Amino acid sequence: MITVQKAAINTALIAALVGGGAYLAMGYPVIASSTNGTGSQSGTDSTKGGHQANGITEQLLTGSTATRVRNAVLAANPGATVHRVETDAEGAVYEAHITKADGSRATVKLDGSFNVTATEAGRGR
Repeated sequence: MITVQKAAINTALIAALVGGGAYLAMGYPVIASSTNGTGSQSGTDSTKGGHQANGITEQLLTGSTATRVRNAVLAANPGATVHRVETDAEGAVYEAHITKADGSRATVKLDGSFNVTATEAGRGR
């Protein structure tokens, strides 16, 4: 009886760890974090992207385009952490998912000239 109880407890613990790990993996892992000179961190979450809306699939940004989007977003949101930058399927050209310095999450929309056009609170995933 004790062996069956131990097996049940161990199985429950393993399930909890796996479930918790999966939950955390869906969150905001920041990969390749760096400081941008003002103390703000920016990074790339390469586990997201590919969101579809209006028949358009968003693509993660790389290279100079990603850098320009990050720089514009951080200039408009000092102290923010950038989780990922990508094309936008919902009206803007680019978007960045961030956590602001106050800890709130947001999605920042940009036009083709890298100007911030909107910030949507609570959508920083």
